[in-house]
Amino acid sequence: QVQLVESGGGLVQTGGSLRLSCAASGRTFSSYTMGWFRQAPGKEREFVTAISRTGGVTYYTDSVKGRFTISRDNAKNTVYLQMNSLKPEDTAVYYCTADPSASVAYTRPFNYQFWGQGTQVTVSS
Repeated sequence: QVQLVESGGGLVQTGGSLRLSCAASGRTFSSYTMGWFRQAPGKEREFVTAISRTGGVTYYTDSVKGRFTISRDNAKNTVYLQMNSLKPEDTAVYYCTADPSASVAYTRPFNYQFWGQGTQVTVSS
């Protein structure tokens, strides 16, 4: 069992940056593949990125490649999402997720067992 708490969301102008953090409880954080999903109003929850247990492998959806970077600090039980060059279409609630078995290339919500409560990111034009 792991509990996830996101932080770092907010309002930013187009072209700006934000860094999201996700703090995980428990002593087995390094056993989980970690990911970020997002959900805009009226849309399905979509995969953004994931990172392997050691942090050595990452995977991104095409729309954020080159702009977003996922990283993790297993000593701090925290995963990060650095978001640069933000666009209005990045506006959504961002969710941190974890799973002990998922591959970083798994992009469906049902692939992930544990979820945070979400943090709002709003990009103004």
